[in-house]
Amino acid sequence: MKPLTRTLLSAAAATLLTLAGTGTPASAADAPYDVLVFSKTAGFRHDAIPAGIQLIRDLGAANNFTVTATEDSNRFTAADLSQFEAVVFLNTTGDVLNAAQQTAFENYIRSGGGYVGVHSASDTEYDWPFYGELVGAYFASHPAIQQATVRTENRANAATAGLAPAATRTDEWYNFRTNPRSSARVLSTLDESSYSGGTMGGDHPHTWCKTYQGGRSFYTGAGHTQASYTEAGFRALILGGIRYAANRAKADCRPETGYTTLYNGSTTGWSQAGPGSFANSDATLTSSGGLGMLWYSAAEFRSYSLKLDWMMPGDDNSGVLIGFPAGSDQDSAQTSGYEVPIDATDTADRTTGAVYGVKAADLAARDAALNPPGEWNTFELLVEGERLQVFLNGVKVNDFTNTDPARSLTSGHISIQNHGTGDDVSFRNIRIKELGGTAPRTGPITSAAGKCVDVSGASSADGTKIQLWRCTGGTNQQWTVAGNTLRSLGKCMGVAGGGTANGALVQLSSCTGSGGQSWTAGANGSLVNPQSGKCLDANGASTADGTQLIIWSCHGGTNQRWALP
Repeated sequence: MKPLTRTLLSAAAATLLTLAGTGTPASAADAPYDVLVFSKTAGFRHDAIPAGIQLIRDLGAANNFTVTATEDSNRFTAADLSQFEAVVFLNTTGDVLNAAQQTAFENYIRSGGGYVGVHSASDTEYDWPFYGELVGAYFASHPAIQQATVRTENRANAATAGLAPAATRTDEWYNFRTNPRSSARVLSTLDESSYSGGTMGGDHPHTWCKTYQGGRSFYTGAGHTQASYTEAGFRALILGGIRYAANRAKADCRPETGYTTLYNGSTTGWSQAGPGSFANSDATLTSSGGLGMLWYSAAEFRSYSLKLDWMMPGDDNSGVLIGFPAGSDQDSAQTSGYEVPIDATDTADRTTGAVYGVKAADLAARDAALNPPGEWNTFELLVEGERLQVFLNGVKVNDFTNTDPARSLTSGHISIQNHGTGDDVSFRNIRIKELGGTAPRTGPITSAAGKCVDVSGASSADGTKIQLWRCTGGTNQQWTVAGNTLRSLGKCMGVAGGGTANGALVQLSSCTGSGGQSWTAGANGSLVNPQSGKCLDANGASTADGTQLIIWSCHGGTNQRWALP
């Protein structure tokens, strides 16, 4: 296979088409590559094979790849296969390779080669387990040729990015022996209520992609009829599948189950903060103006996998913000939470996949995973406690752990950013999977004597005394454990002036992330301020209402024992 070279920014943008559209999509300029089309049959032979070969030749001529078509299985040698970035099994049937040829193809895939299966490629090599896992599922049966509704589940892959969310077309609709969803990323499904003869029920995958033993696999059940090969949507599907298999278009093809849709056309639950806005069309949000954000105000999240698809047409700027409290504007959301930006030309700590201004992205991994402007990309932001991992098209490009006590990833809202005039970034299919784990804890902090930690007078002014008081259930006795901070009335418990001496006063003040506002659980129920190495202490071991809280050398006494919510 030829070495892969890619240009980060390209003047040619992908043309988005619907199934009802015309023409073939022009991809961003790919480095030249070679494709082998294999159409040998040992069973039923489709009369659409010549049309399929001609289609792929036409696609190659328009999209910078050369095509070699063959039915000679002797081409399956290590030397021959090494010339090709992808091999298309075009309506193959039956046993088409001998044992040595199978071994050569297995080694080709393991060395990073690509496979594309069209229609009856799943009716091929039933006794070759490697092939069955590579294709994803074997053919079981089909009803008569008829119209059916195809629903596009993933519109980020190059094969399906230009397709409508749902469309009706005519083909021979395959039922499969197994459901490939557990091992592949399903790109489209069949709506069995729209035709007769489906046997897979409410989840009938039709097109999917996957990585397998070092290589890439793309399969579609479409392509029985000669007419299929004249359809613009089908042509776009095959081109995108070839580009993915040849490693020219990047995609997250990991299996995906259990996600809840936050946006896939409906903006219910979303609110705009700040200037600018998002247009909502074709199940796609497109930013304009700013600096503002569209945030999911209906719920906050903790311990989750957030996925969303995005595309920028040129050198544009946007980001995804997470971990901020309700009611934030864009600026405060960025300082109380974190932004993962979308701008491939910015500095390392502000570029695609970075944690904005805090931790640079792995630029080598980022460059290898990133599709250029005009093509869709997928982010996964995986939040587990204070750890944030960023995946771009399925590749990890950042791994960050929050240690700033003024911020916390343990709970908060999410948003997409509209950066400003001319920064027109589009988003699709925003979905989330909550992973469970420990919820942010809110409630009283009690002393060993049964008194509550109390904000004097329920005042939220900076410098307000924090004291012991009988427990009343008031809001000034409600504390949220957020990372290494203890928060009440929207502010943080901290040591006055960041002091470290015995007797330094503990008070309420605006959360700044300073060491004086950091607290960790120590031995015997103690709360330790790591900056000073000293413990939260009820002054003079008093239990009286109004006793000032201070820091003091840790000694394990009852006036240094606390029960958190």
